[in-house]
Amino acid sequence: MTVEGLNGVLLVGAVLVLVAISAVRLSVASGLPSLLLYLALGVAVGEGGLGIRFDDAELTQVLGYSALVLILAEGGVTTRWSSVRSSIAPAAMLSTIGVLVSVGVVGVAAHYLLALDWTVALLVGAVLSSTDAAAVFSVLRRVPIHPRLSGVLEAESGLNDAPVVLLVVTLAEIASDHGGAHPWWELVLLAVFELLVGAAVGLGAGFLGSWLLRRLALPSSALLSLAVVALAVLSYGAAAAVHASGFLAVYVASLVLGNTALPHRSAVRGFVEALGWLAQIGLFVLLGLLASPSRLSAQLLPALVLGLVLLLLARPLSVLVSMTPFRLPWRQQAFLSWAGLRGAVPVVLATVPITSGVAGTEWLFDLVFVLVVVFTLVQAPTLPWFARRLGVAHDLDSRDLQLESAPLEQLGADVVQVRVGATSRLHGLEVFELRLPRGANITLVVRGDDSFVPGARTVLRRGDQLLVVTTSTARREVQQRLRALSLGGRLAVWSGDPTAGRAEAAGVRGRTGVVRRLRGRP
Repeated sequence: MTVEGLNGVLLVGAVLVLVAISAVRLSVASGLPSLLLYLALGVAVGEGGLGIRFDDAELTQVLGYSALVLILAEGGVTTRWSSVRSSIAPAAMLSTIGVLVSVGVVGVAAHYLLALDWTVALLVGAVLSSTDAAAVFSVLRRVPIHPRLSGVLEAESGLNDAPVVLLVVTLAEIASDHGGAHPWWELVLLAVFELLVGAAVGLGAGFLGSWLLRRLALPSSALLSLAVVALAVLSYGAAAAVHASGFLAVYVASLVLGNTALPHRSAVRGFVEALGWLAQIGLFVLLGLLASPSRLSAQLLPALVLGLVLLLLARPLSVLVSMTPFRLPWRQQAFLSWAGLRGAVPVVLATVPITSGVAGTEWLFDLVFVLVVVFTLVQAPTLPWFARRLGVAHDLDSRDLQLESAPLEQLGADVVQVRVGATSRLHGLEVFELRLPRGANITLVVRGDDSFVPGARTVLRRGDQLLVVTTSTARREVQQRLRALSLGGRLAVWSGDPTAGRAEAAGVRGRTGVVRRLRGRP
């Protein structure tokens, strides 16, 4: 790679990102997940479109794993524990027992319908067993569903990647020439060990990292955001170093970090979401580049056969087995069955047999690519209709609102945080004595461990932290007035302090005029 080559890569990459960002509007309008548009974008610039040739499966796997780490980190940080707490147990069951049921059903179908070897057939079932709840939520933005269902789908998307990756890697090693023979119970114990240790590493990194970040009290939201992402990636690396599940570790660590009392939570969520979007865009465009349109048509019939088995038999049976102990109503089980959209993970995992040296599996990537595209087109547009017909859709959609700069700019408002220092002469003043400019008001006072909405007669104390909401046009005057009062106290208005703004001068003139008129009365 030369400097000239780098210039071209940066130019093309920036254009692709901008086009992908613009495609989100089309995704929202059409009701289709954005992953289809990103895949199409990759195919359009690939060998069948603009002619960019890319066929490195190993590099795709490495970059795909890297992107999945960021995507799982984003999923964990942005997930509210309160919304998934009651769904963790069913989601864990669906991500383990349900995955095994799905792999078995698809494996049997692949063996008998496609005449594949048993190991390769089960490998195909494992590759296809991971779902993508992000694709489901992108479709259901307009039709909110039952909170328990959304919790199961959200938790499943973060939990099922880890066991699926372990299963795919294990089966690929067995199918390869250097795989070796291991008894089934040894493989089960190894999988349980990797999942348990991965979860433990994630919990340790999350709680220890949140404790450390609170003690550091970083002054910048950007630094804190970087630290959160670094801790998430650290948990992946630490788990992988001890041969545990790095994907489970990064999701658990991110879930803990996203639900602890860290400062700058909105800024952290925004930064991690941006990284998640960038990872998704890069991953799907890369997978589209790797696909060759000339080879895809040969896998259309096998993809349709296995897709129908997966949609109509394997997924419903895995939901039935996993959800029956939790007494989930059949309508909700039916929706979970239809909502099992496939996304990036199966396409990335389709490169594992190739890089592991499993002979004669080059076709697997094309089959999985076609299956994901076709059945996303079938399932995604019909999900809102299914939600309404099954009675799992809600008429009311409640969402957490994050305090961000964009909404404040639209309102023409700013939020100013003020701390009353040890020597500040704001100490002892009552709120009405501040006489803030028109359009500004103190909305919250935090005093020690207590917080309250102040009244006009509330007395400010040293160490108080104030939240002042003001119009953007009055912000400068608010800051000038508070600065003057902090230096001069009550007499700051008459002291001629140069930091006093025009509002103070107007206030002085108005009050002295009133005094003169009062004194002039008989």
